[in-house]
Amino acid sequence: MAVRRLAQQQPESFAFSPENLEWAKRQITKYPPGRQASAVIPLLWRAQEQHEGWLPEPAMRYIADMLEMPYIRVLEVATFYTMFQLAPVGKKAHVQVCGTTPCMLRGAGDLIDACKKRIAPHQHELSADGAFSWEEVECLGACVNAPMVQVFSDTYEDLTEDSFNALLDTFERGGKPKPGPQIDRLYSAPEGGFTSLTDPRLDQGSSSEREAAEGVETGNGHHVEPTSEEASAEVAGHPDPTGLPEEAATRAQPTGEPKQEPATAEAPEASAKATHEHAVAQPEDVAEGEAKPAALDSPRNGKPDDLKRISGIGAKIEKTLNENGIYHFDQIAGWSDENVAWLDNNLKLRGRIGREEWVHQAQALQSADAEGKGE
Repeated sequence: MAVRRLAQQQPESFAFSPENLEWAKRQITKYPPGRQASAVIPLLWRAQEQHEGWLPEPAMRYIADMLEMPYIRVLEVATFYTMFQLAPVGKKAHVQVCGTTPCMLRGAGDLIDACKKRIAPHQHELSADGAFSWEEVECLGACVNAPMVQVFSDTYEDLTEDSFNALLDTFERGGKPKPGPQIDRLYSAPEGGFTSLTDPRLDQGSSSEREAAEGVETGNGHHVEPTSEEASAEVAGHPDPTGLPEEAATRAQPTGEPKQEPATAEAPEASAKATHEHAVAQPEDVAEGEAKPAALDSPRNGKPDDLKRISGIGAKIEKTLNENGIYHFDQIAGWSDENVAWLDNNLKLRGRIGREEWVHQAQALQSADAEGKGE
């Protein structure tokens, strides 16, 4: 490591601004009594940011007094870490050019040559107007976006000599370029866009989820399959594989289903009974091998169980379950394999119920709660 010395020209004093002083005090309280020295690095960094991007010697003494540290200890930290600049840097931009192998192979040498031409012949020298300075540094951690530079706290990646000069032009005008890749790609995504897994159907989940996506949107944001009447309307005009006339095929009932009786005058009364406070929701048409679990209109006694006690259920999933009438551990404890299949496909849980053993957990919680109540 090169010898790092303090600049010959130093300000007479240093003090944090009122805002930075309050911030520094909060940082110190994060450490137990007698361990305030642990805050030395963040305080030195904030001092550097306040003092035009470099760390003067009076700031080191100021922070040493604040942390009750010997001056030499703070000086050791500041001279060891190259993140601390010990001499004045460019007021508009201090350019750190990554010179590690991946960046060098991708053109970092051209960026260094541009720095020598536009800023100063040597590292750590100020430009004639004091607006710029530069240095070569080791890996800045974005090798896939090589070559790259860091200016103060921002990185600029995927540079060429031309785009780097345009970057300097923006800083020279007093602007701030957009950090990140300087080509048309997102972060570290492949150049030229994605070349694999590009089929948009891959974002629609499993085949059963895609089938659900073609159904009807419900009020709670989930999909259900079209009703038999809607399905009949959708296929109207197409030949029926049964060979029945179109009108007869539309009216035909599936084998095994009870014949639908016409509505009677008692229907309103029956409907009212079905909507009492804790009525169980009627099952909807479901796919083979699935059975929609029994649901409640509202939690019993207005007090739902905390479903988040089940490992794997967070606030978002709990809300989804509540919206589908699932409020209590005993409901989950009684789910069958067919219920789990319906929930996986219709609530987009994708196997989480079995993988995280929700039913087993719910049974244990139900038993524990019953014992706690003395039941």
